[in-house]
Amino acid sequence: MPRRVRHALPGSRRSEIEYNAPTFLEAAAQMQRARPGLQFVLPVIPGLRALIESALERQRPAVAVTLLDGRSHEALAACDVTLIASGTATLEAALFKRPMVIAYRMHALSWQMMKRMRLQPWVGLPNILLEDFAVPELLQSDASPQALARETLAWLEAPQRVEHLQERFTTLHHTLRCGTARTATDAIAQIISR
Repeated sequence: MPRRVRHALPGSRRSEIEYNAPTFLEAAAQMQRARPGLQFVLPVIPGLRALIESALERQRPAVAVTLLDGRSHEALAACDVTLIASGTATLEAALFKRPMVIAYRMHALSWQMMKRMRLQPWVGLPNILLEDFAVPELLQSDASPQALARETLAWLEAPQRVEHLQERFTTLHHTLRCGTARTATDAIAQIISR
């Protein structure tokens, strides 16, 4: 069975797609040249499909990407690894136990402001919750097509590393489920005690 990479872009913000799509697509092209059997799927919000299609048309050399209207959970279930923009989608990928490379690019001025406000070393939700760089985070100038391709392909070469990450994500999933139940129970108990 050929390897699949879920190639994810930010779902709801036009500016994020404009900043991230060219880099993500160039990384996909590099991965496809390195491993011609790779298949790429990209879930898109139907209202932003034209923007993604335009980015694909500008991509040279071309990269074969299957666009899916929505259906991000189907793509996550089918993929071996995901290249994903920082945001809530990273937590979804972790709950699907998928190895990932988190990447994000933004306007230089916005990046400078974000760097000043950064209170912790992680930006990806799985890494924040695990308090560790469990998955690579490549931000701004570090999110080059070459680095994204290298880090994404590295997951395909390391099944033991993937298995270890999946164990950590399983533990995280159980912790989140327990934490939610406990928080709800505590809130109900406080209301009843009034």
